[in-house]
Amino acid sequence: MDLSKSLRLTVIALTALVLTSSCAYQKFARKYYAKAKTDAPYDCIIVTGIPYNDSTNSGLIFAARVLWAKYLYDHKITKNIIFSGAAVSTPFYEGRAMKLMADSLGVPSAHTFAEIKAEHSTENAYYGMKMAHKLGFKKLAIAADPFQVKLLRKFLERRCDNMAMIPIVYDSVISNRRAWQKEVPKMAFKEAAADSGWVRLSDRESFGERWRGTQGKHIKFEE
Repeated sequence: MDLSKSLRLTVIALTALVLTSSCAYQKFARKYYAKAKTDAPYDCIIVTGIPYNDSTNSGLIFAARVLWAKYLYDHKITKNIIFSGAAVSTPFYEGRAMKLMADSLGVPSAHTFAEIKAEHSTENAYYGMKMAHKLGFKKLAIAADPFQVKLLRKFLERRCDNMAMIPIVYDSVISNRRAWQKEVPKMAFKEAAADSGWVRLSDRESFGERWRGTQGKHIKFEE
């Protein structure tokens, strides 16, 4: 990855972290987390993917989602975890990389799963739901940063059987930011690497096509 592209991804990640750590979003996150604790346990949570890069350790948002999933498992909010994400912006399947990272942090591998078809957040939710159903899981929730969860809310109501939402409560996983960043080890996961013919999504689809994908327009919904 060239320096300019790496810098852009870092800026995007930091911007997202600032947005989702804001008071308004954290109020939203705490509200839904309180509800999730009351309704727990869930059969499975679906964690939306984010690009993984073995040379940069993938940044703050990647770490936050993996640690939040682990937190929810450790606190018996969920019994299982599906990490969802294709190889979109880097040649690594996001779902596999996140599963492998969670496994390395002590979440039992028998309770983590990787969905590697989804290229957009709406697809993370829908394809994750379909995988969960095939595995026999019924009570489901989506787990991601508050900004993304809020964007997905209407889609979840319409297409995902009103799937529950568990946004990241950052002060639960980031009590000390420096220590938190060190919790996720730097690892090169060959098992998460895409096939040799991998092509970046932005080179395969126009901006308009990617925007339609973000809205769930590429999904072939099953009745």
